Amino acid sequence: MNEENKTKRPLDFIRQIIADDLSSGKHDTIVTRFPPEPNGFLHIGHAKSICLNFGVARENNACCHLRFDDTNPGKESSEYVEAIKNDVHWLGYDWGEHLYYASDYFDKLHDFAVELIKMGKAYVCHLSSEQMREYRGTLTETGKDSPYRNRSVEENLELFSQMKAGELEEGSCALRAKIDMNSPNILLRDPVLYRIMKTHHHRTGDTWCIYPMYDFTHCLSDMLEGITHSLCTLEFENNRPLYDWVLDTLATPCHPRQIEFARLNINFTVTSKRKLLQLVNEGHVSGWDDPRMLTISGLRRRGYTPKSIRSFCEGVGIGKKESWIDMGVLENSIRDDLNVTAPRVFGILDPIKVIITNYPENESEMLEAQNHPQNADMGTRLVPFSRELFIERSDYMENAPKKFFRFTEGREVRLRYAYLVTCNKAIKNSEGEVVELHCTYDPESRGGNAPDGRKVKGTIHWLSAAEAVTAEIRLYDRLFSVEYPDADKEKNFKDFLNPESLQVLSGCKVEPSLLNANPDDRYQFERQGYFCLDSKDNNSEKLVFNRIVTLRDSWAKLAGKG
Repeated sequence: MNEENKTKRPLDFIRQIIADDLSSGKHDTIVTRFPPEPNGFLHIGHAKSICLNFGVARENNACCHLRFDDTNPGKESSEYVEAIKNDVHWLGYDWGEHLYYASDYFDKLHDFAVELIKMGKAYVCHLSSEQMREYRGTLTETGKDSPYRNRSVEENLELFSQMKAGELEEGSCALRAKIDMNSPNILLRDPVLYRIMKTHHHRTGDTWCIYPMYDFTHCLSDMLEGITHSLCTLEFENNRPLYDWVLDTLATPCHPRQIEFARLNINFTVTSKRKLLQLVNEGHVSGWDDPRMLTISGLRRRGYTPKSIRSFCEGVGIGKKESWIDMGVLENSIRDDLNVTAPRVFGILDPIKVIITNYPENESEMLEAQNHPQNADMGTRLVPFSRELFIERSDYMENAPKKFFRFTEGREVRLRYAYLVTCNKAIKNSEGEVVELHCTYDPESRGGNAPDGRKVKGTIHWLSAAEAVTAEIRLYDRLFSVEYPDADKEKNFKDFLNPESLQVLSGCKVEPSLLNANPDDRYQFERQGYFCLDSKDNNSEKLVFNRIVTLRDSWAKLAGKG
């Protein structure tokens, strides 16, 4: 979409709020943030949030902060931090000097907690987590006060000091806000602000043994950074009153506005970090960057481009209502990109040898092939042609029907950019399998056109056997075989893993030009799909290509038959 069309497109509700705030003078500029937890790799849902937060900042010549919400040290690591930074950069965004961590604010957050205690708005509670849930009540029953709710300020300060000093056992108590145990919003029924966790932190080491909860940390971090618009997904809508309560109660100098939007739900996958971690730890996938995973690193290794993911996120839009996006929409985003940008080459997944019996032995020639039939600016390349070739096994059929326009005995076929060739005989092995085709070519048809004007309907791709390069090709498909793998509460989501999500083909053949390929290059293997070099498993002795996506949506055909 060009810039002119972008300006004419109606603003989504978040961009409209921002535009109104700027035009009214409420804000001179905006500041947004992307606040991931470093407890796993980012997935396609995070990409939507990244594109929104960094996107609206870029559109308004403003800045977006990258802030790691590192308040749960048992599940966090520096590895995840670096992976997230790489993913954001790869998508095309940069935070500049605005890289922050919630752990940067641990001292200040502690002081805010002490201030709440002194105001009589927080207390140390010795109820167990199970007892807290019991006291909290339900949606139809109000909660009841903790027996520790009316402790004196002095006692609470002393106990909180003991918590901080590591003098109290993990799980023995927690600091809770004193709000309203009768609130219809259960989250306001005296939520926990701090808990004891005697766990090493990836940045602060063993300095702290108490850590703030998300709802206490997030709003204050936003305030400390001067965030104007705190954009988050709809599951945090019920948290907004607590977000506002903390800032209002502490009378902070600025009060960011939390705005919720619908998260990205996409079928044939799961996006729960917990479930993705299960797939990794239990070996159902090769890692967080397995090309079947809809993690950003997995999509990158699969061959998706940053542009295709940004276009996908822009296309699904920003709304307030939860909805499901079909996986085919994501796949079409990369097809649309690569259809324009990917050079065309020949790749043969299941090769069978063809011998042109009337072509001179020990001779070869170079034929010119277009790199992109619809874009002459992408130029041409030379491909070798010789007596012995490889074609796709599926391009031959014994006793073929009339409308099969590829090879069968007696039928003439066009070899793309080469010659018209007639299949004369199929050679079989002792098991009756066709292993070789003997053919003749028309020397006058160089380029694929008959000199006498006869029409040939079938056109297939090929490779010269002597120069063809052997490669391993991995055909990736959707990781799950059903649309909503975690919808059935009676079954484990892993029961719906697609056993055909990965096929590894050895002995495939590709053009010799692909010896110079690198993982950032994408190609269309003509008639096969879009492919890229795998970024991890290649070496000097073996080329490995990943199928990014098929040329067409085969799942749509299956759905149509259903």
